[in-house]
Amino acid sequence: MTNNHEDTTDHPLTTKDEIVVHTRKRRPWLGWLIFLLVVAAIFILARRHKSQQEASETTPPPQIPNIKVAEAHRGSIGYYVEALGTVTPVATVNLYSQVNGVAVAVHFTEGQIVHRGDPLLDIDPRPYEAQLQESQGQLEHDQAVLQQAKMDLARYEQASTPGALARQTFEDQQSTVEQYKGTVKNDVGQVQYAKVQLSYCHLTSPINGRVGLRLVDPGNTIFSGSASPIVVITQLQPITVVFNVAEDNLSQVHDQILHRSGLPVDAFDRSQQVKLATGKLLTLDNQVDTSTGTVRFRGQFDNKELNLFPNQFVNARLLVKTLTDAVLVPSAAIQRNGTQAFVYVVNGDTVKTQNVTELTTDGDVSAVDGLNSGEIVPVTGFDKLQQGAKVKVQSQQAFGQANIAHQEPQERAGRTQ
Repeated sequence: MTNNHEDTTDHPLTTKDEIVVHTRKRRPWLGWLIFLLVVAAIFILARRHKSQQEASETTPPPQIPNIKVAEAHRGSIGYYVEALGTVTPVATVNLYSQVNGVAVAVHFTEGQIVHRGDPLLDIDPRPYEAQLQESQGQLEHDQAVLQQAKMDLARYEQASTPGALARQTFEDQQSTVEQYKGTVKNDVGQVQYAKVQLSYCHLTSPINGRVGLRLVDPGNTIFSGSASPIVVITQLQPITVVFNVAEDNLSQVHDQILHRSGLPVDAFDRSQQVKLATGKLLTLDNQVDTSTGTVRFRGQFDNKELNLFPNQFVNARLLVKTLTDAVLVPSAAIQRNGTQAFVYVVNGDTVKTQNVTELTTDGDVSAVDGLNSGEIVPVTGFDKLQQGAKVKVQSQQAFGQANIAHQEPQERAGRTQ
């Protein structure tokens, strides 16, 4: 038994032991591989860092932006209330026929400017001339009968001595005279009515204005009471603009109306770039529209150039008051950060931000509070500006005072609040 145990101890290695020994023999190669990978990674990182350093050395420094600037100065500017308005004629006349007949002549052309009393259209007058002649003949006949009755009454009065003429006959003749007087009055009315009917055959313009498109041609039969007008005339000079002003501005405008007359109103086109006409405030409505919270204002314009067209949409701008000695800057210089307005101020070769309050704007000029007169503000290059950024002034732009609506210097001085 003992010999058998010793034989088992001296037996060669099993298969599992051979795998372990083989694996231990290959481990040095794996270490070398890992070592090479680490060296390669370090080499690549070093090369990349060197390339970044070279790139940073060759990258040029950021360029200093060239900007255009303007100098803030003091001046006068108008405080305006702006609203969308509609051009409304002072008068528009739809002309209808009062008689039946055939149109024999049309005296106007489409779009023609006509004046009060100018002939427009003639209707065949012959039936109404005949009616007038008939009425005049009846009047003359009844006037003669009345004259005869008056003569008889005078003879009866002379022969009314006691017993010569019955009293009843005299009184009957007096009644007959009164009846003929009534008949003559009726005839006079018929003659006047016939003259009026005849006058309706010659239509004239009741106002000054422009004629619309022609709706009747010569030879057409015209009927009185028709729903279609013969011609439409619209007054263009003067003309008005009706615009809605928010009730929040009503108190300021109302105070100005009490102390001043004829507040200036400008009418601009849809783009608010072209001034169409200049007028004055005529009146305002007597109540607030509860559905919109606005009050209707009406401005009147001479419209000498006929730039305002009925029912045209325009932008109305009402000059409420004039701000004097205000700090003015170009509107382009004002920037906004949310609801806060600010400007960049040039200080040497750098810029800084300055918060301001925008009082009003007139075109490309704005009045601000929080900025001193004489300070330089950029008007270009805002995408490259920030607090403390260096700048290079390219040029300085000049800008004038705001265009205070068509007021003469004497009017501005007298109306300044």
